[in-house]
Amino acid sequence: MSRALLAIALSCAASVAGTQAVPRMPRVGVLYMDSESQSEGPMGGFEKGMRDLGYVPGRNVVIEWRYAEGHPDRLPVLAAGLVAEKVDVIVTGGPGPLAAVRQVTTKIPIVTISGSDPVAEGWAATLARPGGNVTGLAVTFPELEQKRLELLKEVLPGISRVGLVIAPFELRSGRSEMSEQTAAAAKRLGLQMEVVPVRDVADLNGIGRVVRQARLQALVTVETTFVVANRTRIAEQAELQGIPVTGEFTIFGADEVLFAYGASLSDLLRRSATHVDRILRGARAGDLPIERPTKLDLTVNRKVARRLGITFPPSILLRADRVVE
Repeated sequence: MSRALLAIALSCAASVAGTQAVPRMPRVGVLYMDSESQSEGPMGGFEKGMRDLGYVPGRNVVIEWRYAEGHPDRLPVLAAGLVAEKVDVIVTGGPGPLAAVRQVTTKIPIVTISGSDPVAEGWAATLARPGGNVTGLAVTFPELEQKRLELLKEVLPGISRVGLVIAPFELRSGRSEMSEQTAAAAKRLGLQMEVVPVRDVADLNGIGRVVRQARLQALVTVETTFVVANRTRIAEQAELQGIPVTGEFTIFGADEVLFAYGASLSDLLRRSATHVDRILRGARAGDLPIERPTKLDLTVNRKVARRLGITFPPSILLRADRVVE
């Protein structure tokens, strides 16, 4: 072989070797209802979880972030965009983003953090073995909402009328059942429950009027994605009427609600990275069990309490995992 042909052969071999040495970087899509600034804390949990597992964005993984800025109507376009990007797995925060992604793909694995009942809603055969292309963490269940009512009654013993803030378009069969069970729990506690539906900005701005007309003394939020994305507006409307709001995700207990009892959303997103890792390593989403929170936290907010003239009983303060002063 001549030197020229040898050089060409070596060059081609090096080119092929170089190509083989640089595998395609995995791509993870994330669809969230909030704006980027509002979701910085929870999303930081997901990125930390990925880094803990050895994934460094830009080095060995690409993360495509998509935010609906609190507008449900933007979710379908954002979901379709992630599918067009040919991502390997999509992480969704809540039932709204999950529904949008399920509308556009049955093949791409989905890892969801969902305040819903996977089996009742039909996207999982069982929690232990979902069977489809969705897995993740189911974070809301009837016992949790009932416990929050008990805590509210303990903080405000004289309370009798409570508003249940829900986003009807995000309430599918499982969540509707939960709302009925929550109303039954309220009745056992001697509380009259008034449903406060929020579908858009007009409904959010009208919360004060509903509070006055129904003479509500507190609001309890069913924290689907639309409600979570607009938690600040809901709390502001309630506080203008001199009543508190109780929340679920403890990361939101710092500035907006009287108390929050539930799982840490940041921790849930950190845990979801484990599902993503297993899928990127070849596992099928339908074979990965849907998990539930292993730890629930109580965050109490004395700043909000002082503004509303409420004093937490010692029994609540002693049980609190976090007290915001």
